[in-house]
This record gives sequence, structure tokens and C-alpha cells, in this order.
Amino acid sequence: MISKILSSSILGVDAYIVEVEADIALGLPSFTTVGLPEGAVKESRDRVRAAIKNSGYDFPPRRITINLAPADIKKEGAAFDLPISIGILAATKIVREDSLKDYLIIGELSLDGLVKPVRGALPVAIAAQDKGFKGIIVPEENAREAAIVSGIDVIGVKTLSQAVQFLNAELEIEAVSTDLESLFTEESEAGADFADVRGQEHAKRALEVGAAGGHNILMVGPPGSGKTMLAKRISTILPPLSFEEAIEATKIHSISGSLDSEKALITARTFRSPHHTISDAGLIGGGQFPRPGEVSMAHNGVLFLDEMPEFKKNVLEMLRQPLEDGRVTISRALTSITYPSDFMLVAAMNPCPCGNMTDPNHECLCTPVQVQRYNSKISGPLLDRIDIQVEVPAVKYKELSSDRDGEPSEKIRERVNQSRDIQKERFKKHKGIYANAQMSSRDMRNFCAPTEEGAKLLERAIDKLGFSARAYTRILKVARTIADLDAEETIQPVHISEAIQYRSLDRSKG
Repeated sequence: MISKILSSSILGVDAYIVEVEADIALGLPSFTTVGLPEGAVKESRDRVRAAIKNSGYDFPPRRITINLAPADIKKEGAAFDLPISIGILAATKIVREDSLKDYLIIGELSLDGLVKPVRGALPVAIAAQDKGFKGIIVPEENAREAAIVSGIDVIGVKTLSQAVQFLNAELEIEAVSTDLESLFTEESEAGADFADVRGQEHAKRALEVGAAGGHNILMVGPPGSGKTMLAKRISTILPPLSFEEAIEATKIHSISGSLDSEKALITARTFRSPHHTISDAGLIGGGQFPRPGEVSMAHNGVLFLDEMPEFKKNVLEMLRQPLEDGRVTISRALTSITYPSDFMLVAAMNPCPCGNMTDPNHECLCTPVQVQRYNSKISGPLLDRIDIQVEVPAVKYKELSSDRDGEPSEKIRERVNQSRDIQKERFKKHKGIYANAQMSSRDMRNFCAPTEEGAKLLERAIDKLGFSARAYTRILKVARTIADLDAEETIQPVHISEAIQYRSLDRSKG
């Protein structure tokens, strides 16, 4: 007796179809799983046996072989418990086989037959839609997440017996639906606002330019100047996520198991702020079975690195690939997995180890060698990849004691959205580009040509200040964004001049 169930597993951020074949033959009782199963998959035999018995069904005392195809890809996780159980029951004629070809089935089982939630329900639902399946059977807790995908029936089940009754047409379960419009229109909780920030107009302008073009930012200033305060408010001026961006971000959080069960879709840009003791695997991703790191968890959002030089230098250097390519590749002996990591980097650092070098009210006790050693923790190639480098001076008492509020985030966000609308129209024929910071060299030739006066100004700045070729492209991208904020079609000298001001740390030392 043999049966075939269709399930799915995750590779990277996408799901692929797995055929779960169950064969029950005469012989001494045994339970063997083949097809490169790992840890939790091998242990499924004990959970499956107990779940079937405790759900009121007979477990066949025969030789049982489970094959997970394709057999050349490692299978991990407990999501195969439910399809394996259904396969055994189908092979013993307890479950009708005619309905099995219409549904993908995933779910973890407890010993009493309850179906527990699993990771990656959204990518599995997308795979089911792409392959033309009628629907997907998932744990009830994953149903809202999977129902984001339209065009398929999402059936949420609580127990193994409930899944069996549904497949046998003995129980009618209504397909779960999710109102996408309501998810995007839900009001966010009142939180931080740029109106709370006193002074720092130059830094706020730099953050506005960064948000408008999706540019990476490094803020340098003494302790207490407001760097962290500014960074935590940048999410309030970023444009809202598009549906495609929300799906991309939700897939990553889904496969990592960090998606809130009450949230079917991530509709706000994420803000990740890892501690400076984080390892390279924690930041970039990795492990025996690669998992996404902080750079991927911040995809389409903000990654904030406070006290950047305190991070291990080898960890910081690993940021170079995701900052340049918008993705990170993790290679292992048997597989190579690529995770998206297109984030906006916001970093903060002191000007010296004690932090007082640029503070007129405190004396700096650091020697030139200490300052050089401190700043050298951030390499030149990494600085080249940070579009905007802005100094954040200590706030004067007059500004701190002022009763006048700063400009609210809502008004700044309006200007940012207008700039992004211009960019959206500019890149409507360029797939995968949403902002100026994502432009390739070819795109820059088409959209970033300055006026003759602007080109001469940029040439003089490069000759005098010793900018690298990569810094040259960053200046042009930032200038393009500044021009968009001014609703100017061409890049003027004033835009080039402001963009050059945002390259204060990587000038030639010669």
C-alpha cells in the first residue's frame, strides 16, 4: 500500500514542493524516513505514531517507509509531521486519496494530535499559488498569514482528526481570508516624532535626504548630542511599504519564526538595532542550517548600528556585500542560500574614544594615535558605501530650553513621499529599483548627469579632497535625491555642493 502527499519546505526565502510518499509493506514493524531528513524530521516518527493513536486511529504494525522527494535536498523542521500522518492514514485507506492532489499540507503535531504552528507558511502559500493548487492545509495559527496570498483556499486545522475529516468531506471548514486593505490602513500607535528633537537642523536635513533616496547614513558626534534619538525617529519619515515590499519582509520574518501571530503581514518598515557584541552569523546570517541575520531581518527597513566602532571589525566588514548588492549569500558544503538584505543603514559613532573631541564644553583626553586607531575600525571601503556622513554637534542650552517644537515627522514625510513618487515614476520600467540609492552605474548615466557647472564643481572637489570612485557615485546619487526634493529635473551645482558636505569622513589624509 502506497500513498503520495504533497507538502513543502523552505530553501532560502522561497518554498519548494516536497512529495511525501508513504509505503506500508509486510514485515517486522519499523518506521524509516529517507530523502535526506535531519534532526526534527527523523524524530517525527515518534510524534506521528503517538498523534495517530491518540487521535483514535489505528497505527499499522508493519514496515513503514517514508520518502521525501526530491531526495538530494536536506529536509529540516517539524512541518512534515502532518503530511506524514495523512500519508500513513491514506495508505491504510482511512483518508480518501482523491482529494490529496489538490492541497499542500504542512503542520507540526503534538503527541495528542494537536496541530502546532510552523515557520514559513507565507512562502508555502505562494508556492501553492504558483503551482496551481486548489489550496493549502496549515495549522490554524498560520492561516491568517497564508491567507495573504489570493487565489487559493487556506484551510486552518486544529487537530489531525479535523484534517482527516476535511479531506474525507466529512467536515466543512471555511477557507480563511485576510482583508489586506485593513492591514495597511490600521493606525500605528503614537510614538517618536521629529518634533521632539531640539536643534540639529543640519542632521535632520541629512536624515530627510537619506529617507527620500534610501541612502545609508553615518552620524558622528559627542555623547548626548542626539544621535540615537534621531535614528529612532527615521522610521517615522520613511515612505509606507508597498505590497510587494511588505510580502518580501514578511517572508523573511516568517521563515525565521519571528512573525507575530497576531500580525498576518508586516506593514511598517522594520527597525533593527543589534547590540555591538553581535557575532558575524547573527548579523549576516548563518548556522548549520542557514538562518537570516539582522541585515535580512531589516530588509526594506532600517538597520541601526549604535557606537559603530565598538562592533568587531570582521563583523563590520561583512556588511560590504549586502550594502553593495542588497543581498547576502551564505555558502555551506551542500548548499548556497541567498537572502535579500536591501536595508537602509543608519550608524552612529563618537569622534574619538572619549567622545569629547568636537564638544566645546568638555576636554578631549585622547591622543592622536588613539583617535586614529579608533576611526580606523571603520575601513575606507565600508565608509565609501555609506552615502551620507554627517556631524552631529553638541546641542546648545538655548536650543534645549526652547519651547518651540521642531518640524513634525508628518510634514517631513510628505516631502519624502513626493520625492519617492518622482523616483517611482523614473524607475517604473526598472524592476527592483524603488529609490535613488539602488541605481546601477547604467541608471546613473541616464538619470544623474549634472549641469556643466555642477560637473566642474564635482571635478574640483574630487581633485582637492581625494574622493574615491565609489564616493563619486555616492555623491551623484545623493545629489539626485536633493534635486528630487527640490522637484528639479536636472542636478544643479547647489545640489552637488550639499551632497559633497555629506562626505566629511572619507577625505584624503594626504
